[in-house]
Amino acid sequence: MDKRDLTLNELMVFQSEVRAHEKSAAIAYLMLVGGHLGVHRFYLKRTGTAIAQLILFLVTTGGYALTVLGSAVESEALTLFSLLLLVVPGLVLFIWIIVDLFLMPRMVREYNEKVEQHIIAQIIQHRQHMHMQPQSPGTL
Repeated sequence: MDKRDLTLNELMVFQSEVRAHEKSAAIAYLMLVGGHLGVHRFYLKRTGTAIAQLILFLVTTGGYALTVLGSAVESEALTLFSLLLLVVPGLVLFIWIIVDLFLMPRMVREYNEKVEQHIIAQIIQHRQHMHMQPQSPGTL
């Protein structure tokens, strides 16, 4: 079932609920500025990949801190290891964010479609529940 099968009252409820819950591509793109933290993915309820981006950022930041520490204590092994921690996850995260620039419209569209389907399912469930209730005497 889709929104074309809804009554006028159900369609008004549907549109109101969708507006209240849908996500904006413009806001998602603005959040991509903080993309290294996975903020745009948290916004679109893609929690698993958002946490992965956040972890990559934290590892990269840790690598940076170790690089500074390694150069301060003049430890060549620590500096090399920390550079590896800095460059590899940082590069992966950078590429991932560039890819997200192009995936963003699809991610927003998929999220909004899921919201619409969920709301339609709730309206249908409510409609079925109303048809199952016995009518009180004296009503036609």
